[in-house]
Amino acid sequence: MFFEPRLSKSGWITCNSCHNLSTGGADNLPTSIGHKWMFGPINAPTVLNAKFNLAQFWDGRAKDLKEQAKGPIANPMEMASNHELAVSVLQSIPEYVQWFQEIYGDAKINIDNVADDILAFEETLTTPNSRFDSWLNGYDEKISESEKEGYNLFKDKGCINCHNGFGAGGNSFQKFGIAKPYNKDTQTLGRYNVTKNEEDKYVFKVPLLRNIALTVPYFHDGSTWNLSKAVNIMAEYQLGVTLTDDETGKLVAFLQTLTGDQPSIVFPTLPPSTANTPKPDLN
Repeated sequence: MFFEPRLSKSGWITCNSCHNLSTGGADNLPTSIGHKWMFGPINAPTVLNAKFNLAQFWDGRAKDLKEQAKGPIANPMEMASNHELAVSVLQSIPEYVQWFQEIYGDAKINIDNVADDILAFEETLTTPNSRFDSWLNGYDEKISESEKEGYNLFKDKGCINCHNGFGAGGNSFQKFGIAKPYNKDTQTLGRYNVTKNEEDKYVFKVPLLRNIALTVPYFHDGSTWNLSKAVNIMAEYQLGVTLTDDETGKLVAFLQTLTGDQPSIVFPTLPPSTANTPKPDLN
């Protein structure tokens, strides 16, 4: 399902289009390209290790991966289909009917089972065995002295207050612009769109830092393409401190140790369907 373009109205867009597993689980664009070449309103977060997020989307509007999986299918700027059409297309493909029957005990496909299928796959997308993990497990030679100093700075400067836990983030919501108002994007309102509470304006889910070296550009607005610059912006706007070039370099060196093993996917064979599958809408 994650790689199935027939979930989209055009027959071209998949989950992997915006969360590309070959590029760190993101698409390396400021905002993603959806149906009719429309650009989305916000940077696509990585799908890698997303199971460790307290909620999904930058504003946390989906409580879990299953709820999140339903959203893009029916979003007019993303896959631009609807749940009924997507399910009917899958229902027309005998191989899918067989597989859903085997897994869910029902030959009638429904959107909950489609989302559950995507959820089951996405939960496998973890990236263990980073050099930092190995160092934590006692393999001292896995990271350099400079990288260790970067880790100490990460703790001493206060980065770890928000970027903590298994994913080095993803387990809290924080305002972007604690020490200084973030003036690069005043239109994206974050949690406010969910709660309508004034204090939730510009509050976003803290992003995961695992594999951060792979997931340019950075922040919800995709405004920064350089990891060193991103570190300095966080120090300025979140912590109210100015880093030296040496400190920035060591922090970046530490962040680069968080890249883990990337998923390796083996696809089942799915012959082309001879059913009357709707033709792609390329308009």
